[in-house]
Formats: sequence, structure tokens, C-alpha cells
Amino acid sequence: MRGAYTLLFLLAIIVNTGLSSPLTGKEAWNYVTVRDGDHMFWWLYYADSQTAEYKDLPLVMWLQGGPGGSGSGFGNFEEIGPLNRDLEPRDTSWVRGLHLRVLNKLCFCWISPLELKSVGTVKCNFAGVALGDSWISPVDSVMTWGPYLYTTSLLDDYGLTDVNSAAEAVKKAVEQQQFEKATELWAVAETVVEQNTNGVNFYNILTQEPDEKRRSAAGEDFISLQTRRHVRPLHSLSLSELMNGPIRKKLGIIPQNVTWGGQAEGVFSNMVGDFMRPVVDVVDQLLKAGVNVTIYNGQLDLIVDTMGQELWVKRLKWEGLPGFNKLRWTPLNNPSYPGITGAFYKTYKNFAFYWILKAGHMIPSDQGPMALQMMKMITQQD
Repeated sequence: MRGAYTLLFLLAIIVNTGLSSPLTGKEAWNYVTVRDGDHMFWWLYYADSQTAEYKDLPLVMWLQGGPGGSGSGFGNFEEIGPLNRDLEPRDTSWVRGLHLRVLNKLCFCWISPLELKSVGTVKCNFAGVALGDSWISPVDSVMTWGPYLYTTSLLDDYGLTDVNSAAEAVKKAVEQQQFEKATELWAVAETVVEQNTNGVNFYNILTQEPDEKRRSAAGEDFISLQTRRHVRPLHSLSLSELMNGPIRKKLGIIPQNVTWGGQAEGVFSNMVGDFMRPVVDVVDQLLKAGVNVTIYNGQLDLIVDTMGQELWVKRLKWEGLPGFNKLRWTPLNNPSYPGITGAFYKTYKNFAFYWILKAGHMIPSDQGPMALQMMKMITQQD
């Protein structure tokens, strides 16, 4: 799935770097051996709470998407960690009141405090999973790009025809189980969108990609093109300098041959055959098992537009879906602007959906206070 808490992130990014921080708290980090020769980096921030011990708070595990995005870098410093890219305290950090663990992967979930049962196993109360602007049903996203852009005045009739035609080609490849071809055609469809919208930003339709970011290099294959479109924006120069400089020095465990961000294209390349596969059945399995599932989506996101999310949700086989569909949504005030609606939500049994207004794909970056309020509601901390 390509979005009791302790922030497994990065609480005091200081120690041996010569930096100072106004934040208090503890942190830990290391590598987990996934299999021989393969490791996954994690970074834990203990909750900075004035009202409870960290062990009594929920643990949130943040897994970044992309594929190839970095939770320890982008998710941490650009979205929900205790410090921003300039190493200044973040007012809407999820560390405050929650535990956070950051991994370089794909969504976020929350679990109650962990208890080691025996060597090699972990006993935990897996409380739920929240999927933010998640690539659950790729075809539903692609097939709604045209209608979404048209209704927001970003396509004319000709453009709508072009985008819908490109999307149909993607759909046909998926239906024929030609998933690598579907990924390649997805890249073509995005090019068609760019050409007809004068470069709309796939992560926030109110912004535009600069010309130099849209030009294809001579001989550039679609994997490199898509990495440049979707992963490189997560690796800004200032963030790369931070991660490969002070943070590398602070952590002290990064192998010499590893550069932050250097694995992104390799990750994307290895997932080409899986990228366009739907995983709606996994959501159904979670719901059937009684796991709390939350979907949340940004109003201004194009790559995973809300229209597409609602389509696959309506096809869930979960027995509670008819009850969920009967509900009217409830407005939520924006914490920063009392009286102004910041989101809507519906919740029924172990399923919830949050519509986050004025936010693109990176909801915590665009609407930090609203995202924090949502997380507190999901984890029953509010």
C-alpha cells in the first residue's frame, strides 16, 4: 500500500553535529536486517508529552511512498517530524503527544506499545492503518484525472479527450495484466496531462511545474522520467545537503557507499511490475480482520485524486460498506481558523474517510494543523 504512539522519527537532531535544539526528548535509530545483505533504516522519536509517559502513548509508524521516497528525510523534515528542513521546531509535529517511527516505505500505521514476546517475534496490538493519498487502485486514479481536471477548469474539451484516451490505454493494459506496460503507459498519460494543462503539478493542482522540470532528456527512459517527476521533488538540494551532511554525521552508522536519496530510482525500477497492480483486496482483508482503516485525501491532489479514491472505496466487499454509505459527512473546523471548515469526515465501525480541504498530496506539509488534528482523532488522543 504505497501514508499507545511514539514518534519513530528523529527527536533531537543535534548531539554530535554542533547543532543545538530547543526540543527535549529522546530518539533512537538503527538498521533492521530484512534478509541477508538487505537492511532497512529506522528512526524513532519518543513522544514529547507533558501529560503522559511515552510508553503509555500510541506508536505511529510512518512509511513514505514514491516508490523511493524517504520517510527519514522528506517525511521527517518536510512533513511531521519535530524539526523542519531548517532545523527549526515544527508546531504541528506528530512527536508532540505521539511516538513516531520513520521508515523508508509506503504508508503509516499505528500500534500500541510493543512488548517483546521472544527472540524473533513481537507481540503487539496492531490498532490500525491510515492510508494518505495512497495508490490503492491506480486505474481509478488515472481514469479520473481527466474529469477532475476538467471540472477544475484545467482542461478544455480537446484536452479532456486527449487525457481520457491516454487513460483508456492504461486501463486496457491493466485489464490484460500487462502491468509493466501499464506503468509505461501511465508515464505517457502524465505527459499528455502536462501538455494539455501547461504543466499542472500532480501533487497540487494550484501550482505549476517549471519548464525545465518537464523537458525530457535525450534518451531518457520512462523510469528515469517518472523518478524525476515524482521522487526527485522529494530530494531538494537543501534537504539533500542536510541529510548527507549534518544528519549523516549525527547518525554515525551510514555506510560510506550509501548516499541519501541514491537508491530512489532503483526502488522505483524494481517496482515497475507492481506499481499499477490494485490492492483493494488488501484493504478488504484488513477491514474483515477488524483492523481500523482510515483513508484520507487532499482536495488538491491530482496524482491520487479524491474522485478515484471514492470509486474504489465504493467497490469494497466489506460488510459494513452499506452502513458507511448511508452516513452524511461531518465538517471539521480548521484548528488554525476557528469557524472555517478544514475537512469533512465519515466513520462507521472500523472504517473512516477524511476529506482534507486546501491540501495536495503532502497533507501534513500543506495543512499541518488539520493533519495533526486528524491524527489525534484517529488515535483517539483528542
